[in-house]
Amino acid sequence: MEQDYAHGRRDGLRLALSILAAEEAKWAALLGESRSWRTNATREVRHKTLMVAQQRLRTALNRLTPKSDHAIDPEVATVLEKIGL
Repeated sequence: MEQDYAHGRRDGLRLALSILAAEEAKWAALLGESRSWRTNATREVRHKTLMVAQQRLRTALNRLTPKSDHAIDPEVATVLEKIGL
């Protein structure tokens, strides 16, 4: 039961990482596109916030991976590779 719970938590973090990656890609495409400096500054802040959130989720995911294996779980590795982390 404990393993299923931990696996579910990791799945939730992976889902959150993929959502954040999509949002970051959206904001990265918009950086510097506006003529307004205020809009560009807001977009930069949002982009940086998403990058920080991704790093925090990755840290949480790393803490949840079993310590017995020194190698990263293959499914975690593929998801992280897919989103570019």
